[in-house]
Amino acid sequence: MIPIKTERELEIMRRACKITAAARALAGEMVRPGVTTRQIDKAVHDFIVSQGAKPTFLGYGGFPASTCISVNEVVIHGIPSDRVLKEGDIVSVDVGAFWGGFTGDCAATFACGNISPAAKKLIEVTEQSFYEGIKFARQGNRVSDIGHAVQSWVERNGFNVVRAFVGHGVGEQMHEEPEVPNFGAPGRGPRLFKGMTLAVEPMVTEGTYEVRVLKDRWTTVTADGKLAAHYENDILITDGEPEILSVPEGF
Repeated sequence: MIPIKTERELEIMRRACKITAAARALAGEMVRPGVTTRQIDKAVHDFIVSQGAKPTFLGYGGFPASTCISVNEVVIHGIPSDRVLKEGDIVSVDVGAFWGGFTGDCAATFACGNISPAAKKLIEVTEQSFYEGIKFARQGNRVSDIGHAVQSWVERNGFNVVRAFVGHGVGEQMHEEPEVPNFGAPGRGPRLFKGMTLAVEPMVTEGTYEVRVLKDRWTTVTADGKLAAHYENDILITDGEPEILSVPEGF
């Protein structure tokens, strides 16, 4: 069953999403040569707690940190560590904050110092693919209309979208129905209705879309070792344009 949020629930969720988006922005500001991924994770954790919220990821399914920090060929679910970021890295940060019974969930990929033109294009195409997708996140359309637009944009620009992981509904739980793939034919899947909240999250690769999960059972890398980028926001289906919930404005 796909949850439809009430206005009161949406007020709470907006706050959770704003905290999450502000945490993502903080992480992005910290991405620079010489910083460890663990330092970023601690700063995000402390910020979320300072807002009276809880890091959604910490302990989720046994995950050992408050953020997923994925560098270069790591697509998603990178575990923060003493790894020192270096010039030219690209760093994907995925974060969630639970407040008032609802969670926010968002991600972005950041440049560490000067990066290659190819890496810059990958980040830009990934972010724009989210916006191409949500053009179709309108009441009456179907879930697959979003993913079809994402895939079309990504492939038109010479990249691929990951198939093994998808977006999802979000609200009282981090993962709710429906699944929101970033690929596939349009006109399929559940119909979109006002009050649905979705985490739309393109995961885009420089080479093959195939991935593999490392022995830690979390870290997911591209099968060919090429770069990957990730961009995610929570959105609300309205009776018009979708509302992006994970923005720090007015925080």
